[in-house]
Amino acid sequence: MALLETVLRTVRVDRQGGDEVAALERAGRPYVAVFWHARLLPLAWAYRGSDVATLVSRSRDGRLIADVASRWGYRVERGSSSRGGTAGLRAIVRHLQAGRRVALTPDGPRGPARVMKAGPLQAARLTGAPLVPIAIAASRAWHAGSWDRFLVPLPFARVVVRFGPALAVPPDADGAAIEALRRRLERELNALVDATDADVRR
Repeated sequence: MALLETVLRTVRVDRQGGDEVAALERAGRPYVAVFWHARLLPLAWAYRGSDVATLVSRSRDGRLIADVASRWGYRVERGSSSRGGTAGLRAIVRHLQAGRRVALTPDGPRGPARVMKAGPLQAARLTGAPLVPIAIAASRAWHAGSWDRFLVPLPFARVVVRFGPALAVPPDADGAAIEALRRRLERELNALVDATDADVRR
């Protein structure tokens, strides 16, 4: 952990397109940040100490992520779409109702990579909190041999954090509407990630 944090301290973070998020925060409105599991590490580092709530799997790997997230100042709830999902969703809804920001990886903990699950949309529907897609890219990185090719920035990399437009979920959205919004959010987040990856390599 000490070596990892030493490397991350050399990273330069470039935040782009956060005006809408800043307006939500000025108004005291909670939101649900969604980003792919592979990009978790640099984003968590960039926003350490921000008192954001997040949901982490109850798996063995999830325990390590939960320990790191707690160390970096996040409010960690345990659960996922596959294990403890209902309890996890209830906990996330409570945080949003209390006015806290929430960060979720909607393709975790097991994938498929870059495929959106419906949990974040249900949390948004139940609370009125908008969903904010976030792309993270690094100019230089190592990728793990995991299902998502987990990204670890290399020393002195430039990390871009780019915010997409917020998406609201109507409180009366039925299953078909949730599915349509899920597909839309998945497309928009993937397009945002691909564009950010291309830009950071230029």
